[in-house]
Amino acid sequence: MIGYFKEIISGLWSLFVGMSITIKYFFQPVVTLQYPHESVKMTPRFRGHIDLVKDEETGEPKCIVCGMCQRACPSNCITVAGEKPEGSKKKVLTKYILDFTKCSLCGLCVESCKPGAITFSKDYNLAGTRRQDYIFDLIKRLEGRS
Repeated sequence: MIGYFKEIISGLWSLFVGMSITIKYFFQPVVTLQYPHESVKMTPRFRGHIDLVKDEETGEPKCIVCGMCQRACPSNCITVAGEKPEGSKKKVLTKYILDFTKCSLCGLCVESCKPGAITFSKDYNLAGTRRQDYIFDLIKRLEGRS
């Protein structure tokens, strides 16, 4: 009989402890964001996929088509192509494709780029239903941002 009352008191005590925790957190500010209507503020060190950097003087990409980013990429997700116009000393970037479905976000491409022509983007909210949605033409993206 004493065991019966001990179980009732133990159950009431655990109920009281649980309700006190619930009441304590009920009056604290909410930390949940309502996702589609509110978004998380990204930290400055966030690393999304890569983007080309625009040269401030010419308005063209800083890329000199050396191909170091393409060689440094362990997952082979970068394709760079360029051509040398007649009478010019430098190559001109004609194609810069990133296959983000293969990218592991390791950052070796950004580290190997000596002219600083690529950087990490702040895009974090990527969503799509097709693989083609994640194959980025970075030259077109750069032109769209200007």
